[in-house]
Amino acid sequence: MASQLTEAAPVSTQGSLKDTALGTLRGVGQVDFQASVLTSLVILAALWVESWEMGLFATLGAVVSTLTARLLAVPHDTLTQGLMTYCGVLGSIAMVVYLGNHPSTYVMAVAAAVMCTLVTATLNRLLNPFGLRAFTGPFCLVALVMVLGAPSFERVWHGTPETAVTPATPRSPVVSWTDLWQGFFTNVSQIFFAGTWYVGLIMLVGLFLAGWKVGVFAVVGSVVGLLTAWALGAPAVLIGEGIYGYNAVLTSLAFGVVLLRPTAWNYGFTVLAAAASTALTASLSVLFETFGSHTFTWPFNITTWALLAAVPFLPRITPLADDS
Repeated sequence: MASQLTEAAPVSTQGSLKDTALGTLRGVGQVDFQASVLTSLVILAALWVESWEMGLFATLGAVVSTLTARLLAVPHDTLTQGLMTYCGVLGSIAMVVYLGNHPSTYVMAVAAAVMCTLVTATLNRLLNPFGLRAFTGPFCLVALVMVLGAPSFERVWHGTPETAVTPATPRSPVVSWTDLWQGFFTNVSQIFFAGTWYVGLIMLVGLFLAGWKVGVFAVVGSVVGLLTAWALGAPAVLIGEGIYGYNAVLTSLAFGVVLLRPTAWNYGFTVLAAAASTALTASLSVLFETFGSHTFTWPFNITTWALLAAVPFLPRITPLADDS
């Protein structure tokens, strides 16, 4: 199973339309580190369930990113596994979330998908000597720049959509059962900006279809995100909406499934990383208040880069690469 961590060999730069279609579809699942076609289909279907705009812009981002990679002769395996596509999926969705559904947004979504593909290549090149990968960093950088700059252009900016703004909430840490069970699922869906619990449920089913271990670590990340946010006294409403837990899910999938070997020490490290990404979400939410307190996936990226860079100095924490 290829993931974002796979560094494909440049065996061929040519591919059929079928290969391009596979890369387009797998790019959706690769947001969660999964190249499974079935998982990707389920996640994409869940986005269409959330709203037709979400489904359409995710599809647009996947197609444009994959075509960009193919036109630039990206190595065949990298293309077909969706490794140059997943950031474009998120970047395109971010445009409709933060700019609204306007004709100019489609242009911005295409531009975001193209730039995400290019920045993915750049970051992987820069980080590779340090044993790190781009993860969703390209999406975060491109979305940040484009959303920040949008108000300067009257043909692009039509005001922040109401759905993109996290409303002011009481600072009460009292969490209800409804907040907990809905937050458990929305922690999964918020990775794709979707805040509906049943969309998260569909996506979680898709992750279990990729393998029991994948599903289990998605569950672990969601639970750790919930408990950490509650322990720190995060607003109950935001816990229920998945704002504090989605980075923990990504971090748990990264360390628990594709980065570290299956050992007790590594599992403990995974839980620590997931908790750290949740705490960092609170700090970055203040910084990114301009965007409705949505931190994109910066907490996941920063936590994963920092802790992964420390692994060579921690003998008890063993990377998966050691098995090869």
